Amino acid sequence: MKHVATADRRGVRGGGASRVGGAVRSVGRALHFPVTGTARGIRKATHAQGAGESGLGKLIELHAVNGAGDVMITVALASTVFFSVPTAEARGRVALYLAITMAPFTVLAPVIGPLLDRLPHGRRAAMAAAMLARALLALIISGAVASGSLELYPAALGVLVASKAYGVVRSAVVPRLLPPRFSLVKANSRVTLAGLLATGAAAPIAAGLHKVGDPWPLYGAFVIFVAGTVLSFTLPPKVDSAKGEDVALLAAGAEHLRGPRRKEQAKRPGLRTVGPAVTHALGANAALRCLSGFLIFFLAFLLREHPLTGESAAVSLGIVGVAAGTGNALGTAVGNWLRSRAPEIIIVTVVAVVLGTALVAAVFFGALLVACLAAVAGFAQALAKLALDALIQRDVPEQVRTSAFARSETLLQMAWVFGGAVGIVLPLNGTVGLFIGAAFVAVGWLATLRGLLASARHGGRPRTRVV
Repeated sequence: MKHVATADRRGVRGGGASRVGGAVRSVGRALHFPVTGTARGIRKATHAQGAGESGLGKLIELHAVNGAGDVMITVALASTVFFSVPTAEARGRVALYLAITMAPFTVLAPVIGPLLDRLPHGRRAAMAAAMLARALLALIISGAVASGSLELYPAALGVLVASKAYGVVRSAVVPRLLPPRFSLVKANSRVTLAGLLATGAAAPIAAGLHKVGDPWPLYGAFVIFVAGTVLSFTLPPKVDSAKGEDVALLAAGAEHLRGPRRKEQAKRPGLRTVGPAVTHALGANAALRCLSGFLIFFLAFLLREHPLTGESAAVSLGIVGVAAGTGNALGTAVGNWLRSRAPEIIIVTVVAVVLGTALVAAVFFGALLVACLAAVAGFAQALAKLALDALIQRDVPEQVRTSAFARSETLLQMAWVFGGAVGIVLPLNGTVGLFIGAAFVAVGWLATLRGLLASARHGGRPRTRVV
């Protein structure tokens, strides 16, 4: 009996311990679920519709990491580049380092597309290098913020260069990762939307880190970009494959054919060209990208000296930035919905709307109209870019589609740099500045209007199947 009683007491103690252990595990699972559940939900969304099997899901996640890291640096610089020194001195420094840092990139930008054509097996390494460069530059900026060193400016602009270089390579990678029956426009829309959502999610976290101390968002950016460096190498090996690809030229006639397949032009005319619709669409997109770069730099300095009515300079910039980001996200969503419509008409329409909005904002310059222009420009840029993607998918043969994307993205980045340079040197007069911005859009619209409408009437080339 004694042994039985002892065994019973041990069973009671064991059962109690088991119940306590079970309760602890339940609490642990409850606390752990928000993290694991969110991660599983994100993975399910990014890998849906075959994106996981093709590798597109990993690119979507990588682009989200890219957006989160960029916004960390943007928040960290908000109180340093534009607000810590007198406006004239800040403009001079930014202009100088834009020339020093961006000018070589602008000169070398036409080389990026051909380099990808000749060295296609380095795409994952190139994306990893762009991530790692920004991680290291974030540390340099954190030290410059603490010491007030002039290293801040070249390092900050170096981040822009690395970000733009990443964008060029990413555009070349997307066509290699398309799931079956997945359009190129839909893939680009999903990648872009993931970046925007990650930016929106990371922005308040960056703001919270900034409250702790100026360098903390930069430490966060370092961690994020290091993770992005590792994630770049998890992309499928086919990212680096160029099997079946050829080189595209940003020209519209068969007389521009060259290279080993020149003799095939009789059988496949235009193999090495992108077609007139694509070149006109690219010109219109370049005008919008030029306006984007212009508004970023011009409004950054203008709103510092002349904030929106009743607001501080930082809040004014935040309002304009949120408006632009909201417009961009909405344009991405609408573009995915309109992908089966005539892309030429979409481009003509949105550029006309931006031109009208810019002219109205210039004539009746005010806080509301500046925010409206930022939103409309963001919307139009996203929608026009997706329409350009649709034209490339429709008119450019699959063998040269990757090259066409890389070269077109390079040209758009060059337009952004040019617009930003003009925005820095202009006098801080809102009306004059917005008229200049409207002029950029007007030139692009008028130069491409006739060609795009003609292409829309003829329906473009037959649609090329995407596999």
